[in-house]
Amino acid sequence: MEKKFISFVAYLHNNEDGIKEFMETLCNTASSKFENYELILVDDACVDDTLLNVKQYVEDNKLSHMVSIVHMGFFQGIEASMNAGRDSAIGDFVFEFDDVDIDFEGDVIFRVYEKSLEGFDIVTATGSGKKRFSSNIFYSLYNRFAHGNGKIGPEKFRLLSRRAINRVKSMGVYIPYRKAVYANCGLKTTGVTYQSIARSKKKGKLSQRGSLALDSFIYFTNLLEKLSAFISGMFLLITVIVGIYIITDYFNVHKPVEGWVSTMAFLAFGFFGVFALLTIILKYLSVLLNLEFKKQRYLVSDIEKVVGK
Repeated sequence: MEKKFISFVAYLHNNEDGIKEFMETLCNTASSKFENYELILVDDACVDDTLLNVKQYVEDNKLSHMVSIVHMGFFQGIEASMNAGRDSAIGDFVFEFDDVDIDFEGDVIFRVYEKSLEGFDIVTATGSGKKRFSSNIFYSLYNRFAHGNGKIGPEKFRLLSRRAINRVKSMGVYIPYRKAVYANCGLKTTGVTYQSIARSKKKGKLSQRGSLALDSFIYFTNLLEKLSAFISGMFLLITVIVGIYIITDYFNVHKPVEGWVSTMAFLAFGFFGVFALLTIILKYLSVLLNLEFKKQRYLVSDIEKVVGK
């Protein structure tokens, strides 16, 4: 039995179908491998029977370890909710589960922990199953245009050492996308790949992920700046070509339709100016966003302790 205190933090938002299976896998592994652990479940405005199923499982299995439910003040999304859960954790190591719909056996959890003991502060766990096409596109673009050197991928869960958590907190920033911050905090990071287990697919949180993907491109990459600069360059090239055409046309005997050259020159130069201005604005916005990330931002209603009777 490992002596280190372990915290398991999981995000909940209407997961009544999968929460019992998740808790059974997690608690069976934790009870057999770790002497001391806590389970922190972040309730992000659940409106189904998720919390009822949690309490029923704790009572039916007479769990003696700490189980806490962090109730968010209102729906705040995965990132803010998981920040709140992680800040409530007291373990030497903290597992983060962004989704309780699992596709792995319990031994994968301990494999990730053992990997961290080799000197890694952040260890991710990624299934070998087929990934969404949209996910592949997102991570390819993100890793291509990200500001830092750290690469991210579609991991299922991750383990953070207390040093990693303290490092992120010392940075004093609001974390709109934890993966990116963890990957670029300067500490040793690695990953574990496991064989995914085929399970019935449950409805995902695509709206949250889609919004987060767009925000991440704005926060952590220069993709939009480069795209705007590229379009500006294209219109500048067109402007130069039209300018050359105007000069050659001045000496040409055969005149084009009256007003056509001047109209094209005006449009090309005008579009170049618009996109050049947009590039400058995007650069200033990225600076403002960096200045804005000063502190954690979330609102917790209360923390409920659940004890097996």
